[in-house]
Amino acid sequence: MIELGEGTPEPLGVTADAAGVNIAVVAPDATAIEICLFDATRDVQIACHTLPARSGDVWHGHLPGVGAGARYGLRAHGPAAQRFDPSKLLLDPWARRIDRPFLLHPSQFAPGVDSAASMPKAVVPVPAAPPPIPPPMPGPWVIYELHVRGFTRLHPDIPEGMRGTFAALGHPAAIAHLRALGVTHVELMPVAAGIDERHLPPLGLNNHWNYNPVGFLAPDPRLAPGGMEEVRAATAALRAAGIGVILDVVYNHSGEGDEHGPTLSLRGLADRAFHRFGRDGRYANDAGCGNTLALDRPWPLRLAMDAMRHWVLAAGVEGFRLDLGTTLGRRDHGFDPHAPLLAAMRQDPLLRERIIIAEPWDIGWGGYQLGAFPPGWPEWNDKFRDTVRRFWRGDAGQVADLATRLAGSADVFGPARRRACDSLNYVTSHDGFTLADLVAFTEKRNHGNGEHGHDGHNENHSWNCGVEGPSDDPVVLARRAGDVRALLATLLTARGTPMLSMGDECGRTQGGNNNAYAQDNPVSWLDWAGMDEALFAFTARLVRARLAHPALHADAPLTGMTRDGTGLPDVAWLRPDGAGVDWGDAAGRSLVAVFYVPARGTRLADRVLVALHAGADSIPFAVPLPREGFAWRVLADSADPVESGGPPAVLAPRSVLLLAEFAA
Repeated sequence: MIELGEGTPEPLGVTADAAGVNIAVVAPDATAIEICLFDATRDVQIACHTLPARSGDVWHGHLPGVGAGARYGLRAHGPAAQRFDPSKLLLDPWARRIDRPFLLHPSQFAPGVDSAASMPKAVVPVPAAPPPIPPPMPGPWVIYELHVRGFTRLHPDIPEGMRGTFAALGHPAAIAHLRALGVTHVELMPVAAGIDERHLPPLGLNNHWNYNPVGFLAPDPRLAPGGMEEVRAATAALRAAGIGVILDVVYNHSGEGDEHGPTLSLRGLADRAFHRFGRDGRYANDAGCGNTLALDRPWPLRLAMDAMRHWVLAAGVEGFRLDLGTTLGRRDHGFDPHAPLLAAMRQDPLLRERIIIAEPWDIGWGGYQLGAFPPGWPEWNDKFRDTVRRFWRGDAGQVADLATRLAGSADVFGPARRRACDSLNYVTSHDGFTLADLVAFTEKRNHGNGEHGHDGHNENHSWNCGVEGPSDDPVVLARRAGDVRALLATLLTARGTPMLSMGDECGRTQGGNNNAYAQDNPVSWLDWAGMDEALFAFTARLVRARLAHPALHADAPLTGMTRDGTGLPDVAWLRPDGAGVDWGDAAGRSLVAVFYVPARGTRLADRVLVALHAGADSIPFAVPLPREGFAWRVLADSADPVESGGPPAVLAPRSVLLLAEFAA
């Protein structure tokens, strides 16, 4: 019989050394913890060992003769009232690799029924020193949100067996598209090991988006069958191409759901230590997913911090997007911008240098917190999204708010003296209509999700250009194509950090589904064969213009005052006829912004003009005088996407015109 040594309470998880493995498990209310080993070939339990020592909340031991590659799970003993059930095999929360994807099974729910056969097993990792970690690439940034599987699943130039994985994302064919588009970063929808919600399998569906994590440090085998090494290879290939990787991470809840959910990991090890509970004794549900992690407490905070550090060190990612970021800053009394996790991230020597993006809301009390996160953390700005949509839909009285959004949303970020790049601007994201559907549907079509159309947002500020849904009318199609170009041009000429959503650059549709979280099928996959090449070329042209012109991507707050001896203000707001804007004119449908940045060091002065006209008719356009020795030239015109040269004398209906000064 093997006798375990006491081991040490750090590092947490199971770590191989020269003599065996050290095991350290957080389980403050347990009466005993077992580590169970499994045969890799037959997936049968071959031994269980009770951890012999405890230091505070951590049970630990050292198991000799076991090394990297061993498969294991945990069992926890303790009061049944606290959800302890030794019949349940539990995933080590600090596991860095699992041997298969999670699949729901009745044994994971039923008390007293052994769940080992249905559970993935953790795999002891090979000890390795982390490779050098380069710093994030400096701005300006253009971010592209994508799903690893959805982006690559149908790519014809990627081998069939590779599609849908990180290996496919790192393939030259996938990277070529991103390089041609010109984006600086990809923001990957969640890639940690997750599980389906229990209502999906009976419908023949699964959680394609993967916002339901169980293994926070382990890549999902569906996306990375080669484990973290596969993830690392993809991020390295992207970085070599000049593209950084940002991970969308979910720390607001675990995939074990509400009190009726499965027992998979945290619930069975330390339910009270990891979850927040309401006064009624039930799980708090600030995330809308059945439970909420209490990230102001030591062990959930430690798990989130260790997970982020692991993904940086092992995968080389440049940063994180915090799903439902408000939850990460919650304490018992509500949101606190100085909450322990947020403060820890700002102080950590590794994480404080990473890109951190916050989704500044959740569904709990006081959940909407746009503008409340730390300086230097871009926030998803839904005010930008909604204002831009409403302006182009034709809603009255949008011009003044549009100017605020184009200028970097100083009403939101200015009070804390934050820079414009903290406004992460977007018109669409994974959550909602695609850009093509935004201009083709006024009503969502979500019946394929099996929720009778009750899921997804009802107010989308969308329009259909005269016909609801698919159409073969050339007039309708031309109007929609023009509106898509105008929306892209608005996004990519606004101050802030722009984010494109996967496929919007090439006309991707979801058939009107605005909540395709359960559609792991062509509804969500990028249709490479149906790509709109002309739209792609226009989008890439806008990206190049943005990155090339400091007047478009500068992040200093705008004042309307001159910054050098030219007499030119940093921004001038005009009507198309050259007169000043009447901000109280509710019928206004047009706005001209002239952005100017003075020379600084080796950077030359730069001046650009953005004219936005949402009216149904052409109108005269009076171009401001250029600087002496310069002339205006068209960078992009959504009404004539291939034209360049001198500025037109009229603004076309429903169009955006982008001009820049060049030496004459």
